[in-house]
Amino acid sequence: RATIEAGEQSGHLEVVLERLADYTETRQQLSQKMSQALIYPVLLTLVAIAVVVGLLTFVVPKIVQVFESIGQELPGLTKALIATSEFLSTNGVYLLFGLLVVIVIFSYLMRIERFKKAFHRFQLGIPLVGKMVRGVNAARFARTLSIVAASGVPILDGLRIASQVITNLPMREAVLTAANKVREGSAISAALDTSKYFPPMTIHLIARGEASGNIENMLERAADSQEREIEALTSGLLGIFEPVLILAMGGIVLIIVLAILLPIFDMNQLVR
Repeated sequence: RATIEAGEQSGHLEVVLERLADYTETRQQLSQKMSQALIYPVLLTLVAIAVVVGLLTFVVPKIVQVFESIGQELPGLTKALIATSEFLSTNGVYLLFGLLVVIVIFSYLMRIERFKKAFHRFQLGIPLVGKMVRGVNAARFARTLSIVAASGVPILDGLRIASQVITNLPMREAVLTAANKVREGSAISAALDTSKYFPPMTIHLIARGEASGNIENMLERAADSQEREIEALTSGLLGIFEPVLILAMGGIVLIIVLAILLPIFDMNQLVR
């Protein structure tokens, strides 16, 4: 909305609307790609959790009854499996309820600006997650600032408008702080680089745009670069996550099977 108002004030509404349409289409395509890529891993994770919980809650107790009726001394692995199964059977409902309570409390706390800002700052410090958060917000910022700058909006107003598309609060505050420094005569790239929140490539391209007087195109290139990097990072993470999840699932099932088979092997040895 602020971008459209700026286009109306500058007399370049047609250019702004055209660029906004292209940006919206590109952003929608990127969101669809990421959503489609996440469907399979999410389903795989849910199925894996359901299978493990089902085994521990319904299958293991029935097998354990056989061993208990015999009165055989059980291996440590089997005892640990039985303890885990009993804990889930007894406290499963409470664990689910506690999880729902945590989600509700977290949703409420996210409405408090101080907590939300602290959580967003914590996000930026998480490896890979912080990189993705920086990349997504930097791409939105660069694309929006490119649009408003091309429409003839003063750069200080453009920074203020572009900050509104940044969802991460520390990064948004960094842009507003940078706008104050630019008002005092600092370069945009140097002012943004002070926060260390924006990717180096984005800062570099903005600096090149300032030096060449072609900042609109450099901002657009910065946005394209960050979007490509986010897409590549997402694909890479999902490519690693899927086999790791399958291996983890196989390992858990193997442990359960071993815990069940070990007493059987012991029984066979006693019979011999």
